[in-house]
Amino acid sequence: MEKGKRLPDTPSPDHYWSLSENMQIAGDTWGVSENPLVFLLHGGGQTRHAWKNTGVTLAENGFYAVALDARGHGDSDWSPTGTYNQDVMVNDLADVSNQIGKDIFAIVGASMGGGTGLVATGEEKLSIESLVLVDIAPQIEPDGVKRIGEFMRAKPEGFKSLEEVAELISNYQPHRTKPKDLSGLAKNLRVSSNGMFKWHWDPRFMDMRRDLDERVNRLTSCAKNLHVPTLLVRGGLSDVLSERGAQDFLKICPHAEYVNVSDAAHMVAGDRNDIFAKSVIEFLKRVSARNMK
Repeated sequence: MEKGKRLPDTPSPDHYWSLSENMQIAGDTWGVSENPLVFLLHGGGQTRHAWKNTGVTLAENGFYAVALDARGHGDSDWSPTGTYNQDVMVNDLADVSNQIGKDIFAIVGASMGGGTGLVATGEEKLSIESLVLVDIAPQIEPDGVKRIGEFMRAKPEGFKSLEEVAELISNYQPHRTKPKDLSGLAKNLRVSSNGMFKWHWDPRFMDMRRDLDERVNRLTSCAKNLHVPTLLVRGGLSDVLSERGAQDFLKICPHAEYVNVSDAAHMVAGDRNDIFAKSVIEFLKRVSARNMK
């Protein structure tokens, strides 16, 4: 299966970390490595670039921020076996943290990345100091999940132009203003041998069996077992995490804090990074006060 080539002048990762499967995970970093570590984990179909502004703000506030491209996404390698479940992503995070040399850290995870953080923390697979879940909880809305899947599966043959890509994104995110400069889309695309633009992710990521009932049960158990400072951030316009889903999470994890960003949708950081970053920074600085020098 063809991965395609990166478009010219797209940003290269700051780092690559090796995994046990002869794979590499790509990532960007901001700040001083001696400062408290915060991993930024993106959602399905996104890349590390979703966190650029958040990473800069974290660094300015005394943290060491590391945004990863999940396996099969962005500049990270595709799994040779097409394996993209939550467990292998937790293992990837463990491999990277070991190579960075930090055995305790915070996680800010959006959607899929939040699920990785919830499993890593709730099943005590890693030593997590604090957890921020971005528009993700055990109970999510099937219609919203279906809409994401339809967007990601659209145009498997690829796109003839960046304008065609922008049109699809605009239809999926009508609350955002369609950009006049389309060059920013390039970092999320690859060029195949026939000249068509294709998304950066491995198409096999969308072929995985996803049992929503099994997912709910597992993540509910994880949420009940959370003993670290936890913040849930919901996009008020989200069709993936409803207000009811957020309140259900707060009932099973009563010590968690909650922020609703009223005019943001599922991709909260991208829609209103100003409000998002302020809420996350305030939370992390407070709960990480013992580590802040």
